[in-house]
Amino acid sequence: MPTTKNSGRGSGSTTNPPGNQTPNTPDINESDIARLKVDQLRDRLRRRGVTDTTDMQKDDLVKALIKSMRDDSGRSSSGGSGSSGGIRTGAHTSSSIRYSQEITSVDDEPERAGRSLVTTDHEVIRRWAEARKGVPTTVDGSEHDGHAGVLRIDFLANGREERLSEISWEEWFRAFDERRLNFIYQEERSDGRQSNFFRLESPDREDG
Repeated sequence: MPTTKNSGRGSGSTTNPPGNQTPNTPDINESDIARLKVDQLRDRLRRRGVTDTTDMQKDDLVKALIKSMRDDSGRSSSGGSGSSGGIRTGAHTSSSIRYSQEITSVDDEPERAGRSLVTTDHEVIRRWAEARKGVPTTVDGSEHDGHAGVLRIDFLANGREERLSEISWEEWFRAFDERRLNFIYQEERSDGRQSNFFRLESPDREDG
């Protein structure tokens, strides 16, 4: 009796080739998304406004999240702020990013005081910095080939930090996007006071 090979589409299994299978979307890595747990997938979809996921199986959740991220990338490339706000993932995505609340627009709010947040949205980052009198800077001597070097934000209320040179937001965000960085930060400390904490991190482990 002839046998038929399983294509991998039945019995709840999904074939996920490694890397990014979606053209023109460098921030979407299907294999990383497929490794997320069901609760993580539902949580990320909820933050993107997709709430009717109770009866969805993992395969459908993966497809829905990829579609949502792809749609965001399409809106961005057609004339947005330069970033959809979606986190950048890769082989070395850190636990800090996985367990941070994803912020995709200035309308998103932290779930609670002290919550770790992550975004790539330019307007979110700019507003956060300017609310703290922060300016975009680069570390002196780290420039290369005419491009900004190590990126930092300097908070002028604390006095100008040595070895930092102010650059334009346009130049800062250009380097931020080219290096596929994520912006991990806090709005408030756990006691409700304003927080200046932030860190730049890449799934490729490139120094911010």
